[in-house]
Amino acid sequence: MSAPARPAAGPQRKVYLHIGAPKTGTTYVQDRLTLNARSLASHGVHFPTRSPLVSPGLFHFRAALDLLGQDWGGPPGHAQGGWGALAGRVKRRSGTVVISHEILAPATREAIAKAKRDLAGSEIHIVYSARDLARQLPAAWQESVKQGRKWSYRRFLRRVEHGKPWFYRALDLPTVLEAWGAGIDPAHVHVVTVPPRGAPRDLLWQRYCAVLGIDPAWAPRDSDQHNQSLGIAETQVIRKLNRRMDRATRREASYDGLIREMLAQDELVGRVSEPVRMPPRLQSWAEAEAEQWISWIRAQGVDVVGDVEDLRPLPLAEDETYLDPDKVSTKQQLRVAMDALAAMTREAARRPDPDQQLIGKVRTRAKRLRESRAE
Repeated sequence: MSAPARPAAGPQRKVYLHIGAPKTGTTYVQDRLTLNARSLASHGVHFPTRSPLVSPGLFHFRAALDLLGQDWGGPPGHAQGGWGALAGRVKRRSGTVVISHEILAPATREAIAKAKRDLAGSEIHIVYSARDLARQLPAAWQESVKQGRKWSYRRFLRRVEHGKPWFYRALDLPTVLEAWGAGIDPAHVHVVTVPPRGAPRDLLWQRYCAVLGIDPAWAPRDSDQHNQSLGIAETQVIRKLNRRMDRATRREASYDGLIREMLAQDELVGRVSEPVRMPPRLQSWAEAEAEQWISWIRAQGVDVVGDVEDLRPLPLAEDETYLDPDKVSTKQQLRVAMDALAAMTREAARRPDPDQQLIGKVRTRAKRLRESRAE
């Protein structure tokens, strides 16, 4: 009598596709995965990179761009082949592999189908973090301005109400998860809710650990990376600076580094300017959107880590006032602009003169040539 057939072995690899959403602590999570990559790998949890010279965050960003057929945030062609390289590294791993970038959220169905085909043979999980719109919309507008957009807050919000900007397509929870979750067991679609304001900083990471099956002790190094918020005057000054620059300049990596990292992340944060807030007129719309999200989550039976009630937008507190970012006084903007000019001047003074660098290189090469001839 022949032995009974063994059941087919399940996948030896779980791939967690962390697709966003933007402005939900993704930078913090990605940096913490990077800082603890070696420790996590020893426990069978991998956050792959291309080489020791390329950070996992940059590697995953380029891979996401390549999958989406986009090319920005670096020199032309910098993302070409990125997705194939990442998918190849995933296939060489067993255990748990994490792919993470927030620009994946609004991917087309064609790009999503390609991602799933290229990861065939793995148990695919979709991870999506969500945040209440009262905090999400102001953060999304600021981030778009940091990245070179020049639209007013009013125009941004008007387009959001009609679901048109890329940011809102990435934030529309039911649409994103219906696309990415197609054909996947709802138990493998995970919604991580961002904790409310004032919650312990580590709580978001603990929620990700629960999804990924990570013991928090495996990733002891904390990250100091987080996108700090700008006030209304600071955001308005950067927006007007974007308007003075042509599109090609705004898309250069050097411009992004100077504006987004130096000014928006370092020099202009922590000031006294009022924060950007969601206008009260959108409160009922945001509440209706949250109700739709929560109803969809409950109906679909996807895995939730956190509390869906955290997705409901809170109205302004008694001690909070809404100030229109598009109507900041000229005096406030001038103070911010002078601080920005001073910061840029200091930065320019620190940077080496390109002409002097070139002269130095020529002299060095000439010296080596003379020495080689003398030998």
